[in-house]
Amino acid sequence: MTDLSDLSSRLRRAGYRLTAPRAAVIHVLENGGEHLSPAEVLTLGRQTYPGLSRASVYRTLDLLSELGFIRPIMLGDTCQRYVASEGGHHHLVCSGCGAVYDFERCGVDGLAATLAEEYHFQIRSHLLEFYGLCKRCQTDV
Repeated sequence: MTDLSDLSSRLRRAGYRLTAPRAAVIHVLENGGEHLSPAEVLTLGRQTYPGLSRASVYRTLDLLSELGFIRPIMLGDTCQRYVASEGGHHHLVCSGCGAVYDFERCGVDGLAATLAEEYHFQIRSHLLEFYGLCKRCQTDV
């Protein structure tokens, strides 16, 4: 994920307590990889805090989303996944097998600057997804 290294401090600054379940969810988001589903957060979070419940995971993910620290995304499956809400996040998503490829290079910075100026809008993040067929699925067609 983009920068999620300070979620605990940001949560406290927003006036919320850092409970053990919240700390477990935050630990997973900061260290568990990208594009995690709530089920994956629960499984990984129980390694840190065995008493972590499904409801606590969903409540914490909802709270972090409402505060604008993370955002849900859909990546070709039926499950919401979560990424940092600031900065850019870029994917190639295979419509055949569902594989997701992250890429860093993004040519929309110029477009973002133009849009920000034209609409007097402060852009803080963007999500860019391209859908198509990966190399393996192209050969299967």
